[in-house]
Amino acid sequence: MIRFDSDYIEGAHPSILEALLRSNYEQHAGYGCDSYCDRARDIIREHCKDASLGVQFLVGGTQANVTVIDAFLRSYQGVISADSGHINVHETGAPEATGHKVIALPSKDGRLTVEQIAECYHSHWNDHSHEHTVQPGMVYLSCPAENGLIYTKAELAAISEFCHAHGLYLFVDGARLGYGLMSDECNFTLADLARLCDVFYIGGTKVGALFGEAVVFKDEEMHRSFRYAIKQHGGMLAKGRLLGIQFVELLQGGDECLYLRLARHANEQAARIREAFEKKGIPMWIPSRTNMQFPILTKEQQKVLSSKYVPEFWGTYDECRDVVRFCTSWATKSGNVDALCRDIEELL
Repeated sequence: MIRFDSDYIEGAHPSILEALLRSNYEQHAGYGCDSYCDRARDIIREHCKDASLGVQFLVGGTQANVTVIDAFLRSYQGVISADSGHINVHETGAPEATGHKVIALPSKDGRLTVEQIAECYHSHWNDHSHEHTVQPGMVYLSCPAENGLIYTKAELAAISEFCHAHGLYLFVDGARLGYGLMSDECNFTLADLARLCDVFYIGGTKVGALFGEAVVFKDEEMHRSFRYAIKQHGGMLAKGRLLGIQFVELLQGGDECLYLRLARHANEQAARIREAFEKKGIPMWIPSRTNMQFPILTKEQQKVLSSKYVPEFWGTYDECRDVVRFCTSWATKSGNVDALCRDIEELL
């Protein structure tokens, strides 16, 4: 079976495995206080064009989300998210387990608008008994959104302006950030994110790393205290150099770094799959230009394709059809996409 159900089903890019092997017998200080982590921090700051940024490394996306939310917010504050946001639907209530309610807002396309955020914020503060309800303290955006759509720089700037004018932190979940940055619809850079956000992370787990997320922030208090939050949440990896090594390999090389090249490859393979479905006359649920594609397939079409491929059921579209996700990755083989495209062409 050829799997197209996720972008973290392969291991890691060979250059990362080679780098880990080369350094295997080196001795380094633990907990991210090593030369590799320091070098990775400097590379990230170079990409972001801001030498003052804080950068810390965690193992996975849920761990990063929960640690950031809990570190930045007071105990009575919650985080605004699209109702389809990862923290709301796919993290087993992890933010709530730390005491921070996810304030979920309806979203037709997986993205939040500044108007929605403003309405939520003002509804809270205009309530004469607002101290009896959870106070909005942060806005959480997935970028790309869970359906592969991208925010524009103008949209991010408008949300950022509102957040900072009203005392809200802006947090961007970048688990798939590389695929977003390499989308042909993306018009922002890492430097833009660093300027507009209070905190975001660069996801490695889904873009070529064995594991790892790099959290980037500019809040002065976080420079002093974020590592306490990492430790308290069980996220401080003793062999922290393993994270630094991977992010050095992924991000060195500027605009042609391995991270962006791997993401571009995944997007190109996904575009081929989308074009094959469209050529066959099969509609797409949403116009994603990242590594996730969502054709609307009949039950029979799903049955035919499932004999060789493993996509992910995404939801019911109507009585006869479902939305199915085909997800490519940094390691997707062109030959596997060739085979899928041929079989799409043969569908009835």
